[in-house]
Amino acid sequence: MFTEADALERDAADPGHRDLFHVPPAEGGRYAEAAYLAGNSLGLQPRATRGDLLDDLDAWARLGVEGHLDAARPWLPYHEFLTGTAARLVGARPAETVVMNSLTVNLHLLMVSFYRPTGTRTKIVIEDTAFPSDSYAVRSQARFHGLDPDATVVRLDPADVLAYLAREGHEVALVLLGGVNYLTGELMDIPAITRAGHEAGALVGWDLAHAAGNVPLELHEWGPDFAAWCSYKYLNSGPGALGGVFVHERHLGDPAVQRFEGWWSTEPATRFEMAPVSRPPATADAWQVSNPPIYAMGPVRTSLEIFDRIGMADLRARSVRLTGYLESLLDELPTTLVTPRDPGRRGSQLSLRISTGSAHELAKRLRFEFGVITDAREPDIVRAAPVPLYCSYHDCWRLADALAHILEEAR
Repeated sequence: MFTEADALERDAADPGHRDLFHVPPAEGGRYAEAAYLAGNSLGLQPRATRGDLLDDLDAWARLGVEGHLDAARPWLPYHEFLTGTAARLVGARPAETVVMNSLTVNLHLLMVSFYRPTGTRTKIVIEDTAFPSDSYAVRSQARFHGLDPDATVVRLDPADVLAYLAREGHEVALVLLGGVNYLTGELMDIPAITRAGHEAGALVGWDLAHAAGNVPLELHEWGPDFAAWCSYKYLNSGPGALGGVFVHERHLGDPAVQRFEGWWSTEPATRFEMAPVSRPPATADAWQVSNPPIYAMGPVRTSLEIFDRIGMADLRARSVRLTGYLESLLDELPTTLVTPRDPGRRGSQLSLRISTGSAHELAKRLRFEFGVITDAREPDIVRAAPVPLYCSYHDCWRLADALAHILEEAR
């Protein structure tokens, strides 16, 4: 069994960036801070967020409506302050990227453009363990087009997607998978599945809720038609934070691509001409509908700047080290890992299947008796994510130590 002293030595040699974040206090156990391993569900608050947000609020107090143009970060073009950092994070070009709305809203807006069933090509392929919101969204899209969702939505084990596309791809209109599966933590082969979908004649989109800020992405090079992500998990922008959208440049400015539009869908330079007909730009900004909520955008901007300074390459390398260390600790315990063991096929999350009791009850004991915060999915999955920005080797050790005590009791 690895020792606590060993974990602390590893932290001294490989410290991460914990000082940039507020870590919650422990509600149990013998340590002041929680071992926070739930960043795959909600990331921690950066220390810079409060000050940045107050600056934006002060502009409203001082300037009123004139803050649209005269604030230090003017509200009228505020979303543009996030475009470059968001694009670099997901390996896209700035013109292909925009921060707006929440994740499922963005998926619906994108499916208006990229789910266009015709003839016998109507099916939507998702993974069998897709996050429920994705399942509800694609089923409702099928109904919206007058189709039977039970016949239209094809749920597949990720291992079967490529073979299905080769065999039945002529009936597939859209492939929409999670880049990292929320339940198992498996990282999909985004380039290979994207190629296979296109070879089958389908359009391909990705839900990157558990991938953005977790694993390196090269969306422009890989070539999916679209992608969307949230910003409250690995991107640490707060509960319900605004998400992001990618639309590949081959679709930008194409008049054949249908979209829902609103005031922010038109060219910024002509927005205040108040024209009755939109003139959308040849960028992902054309998918915007409403003017952006400034106080929701501020935390996203603050967080993206952290990623921009540190870089996904360094974060991914530390993630592999931390997750590998936690895996080694868990291998000493009677637990079952459902996440792939190959570091190249997973992100920061390790999912454990428990054999006795309720996953939620186990998570409650970890939190209130040991000060370890994880995430549970019933009936039997506990998810732990040693996020490389702020998690430590000692956090991993604390989880394993707590599990050892609990599992020993259960024997």
